Amino acid sequence: MSEQIRILLADDHRVLRQGMAQALDAQPDMRVVAQADNGVEAVQLAKTHSPNVALVDINMPEMDGVEATRQIAAISPQTGIIILTMYRHGDVVVEAIKAGASGYLLKEVELEEVLAAIRTVARGEAVMDPAIAGRVLAELQAPQIAESSLPEPQLTDRDVEILRLLAKGLSNQEIAEQLHVAEKTVRNRLTIIYRTLHLENRTQAALYAVHEGLLDDTPNTSTD
Repeated sequence: MSEQIRILLADDHRVLRQGMAQALDAQPDMRVVAQADNGVEAVQLAKTHSPNVALVDINMPEMDGVEATRQIAAISPQTGIIILTMYRHGDVVVEAIKAGASGYLLKEVELEEVLAAIRTVARGEAVMDPAIAGRVLAELQAPQIAESSLPEPQLTDRDVEILRLLAKGLSNQEIAEQLHVAEKTVRNRLTIIYRTLHLENRTQAALYAVHEGLLDDTPNTSTD
């Protein structure tokens, strides 16, 4: 069996959290390594256990989910963070994603959606609702737009295709296979794309692709 996904659960509703832990531990590819009652404890446990994925409630005592996300992202950058919330479009969700979350889940979703989201984020990908993607990207880029007089970013056809596939949820290896190039080539192009677009990570790149409507484009097979 492949290595299990190590998960941190942070939610002050203990009964709900423990029920979720039991459901996740029942999956052969998942293991809950720590549970936190509040944001401060979540940050401490993330530092201790370096989980692959953290499920973080947005409303917690001592430290809320946004600040917990910011600190976990800083001390354990390899941890993918999924925000748990009761609301789909709240400003706090935007703030959490800007702080470093890879996406969010409504607390009312079915277990299958939770499992799929965990596996997606564990692969280094994002779980993002297109309805909120534009808002996040606009806020992320606003200071740069205000401060810069640079022309529109120039991307090659290959860069656009990589962004399109990334936003569809493909891993670097899967993108490489689709485009018949080496995985290292994809990684190198992504580094250039991030720098060109003034983005910091894969989540923001996926947001950009969704916002620009790249998922609706016809696949482009041309090369640089």
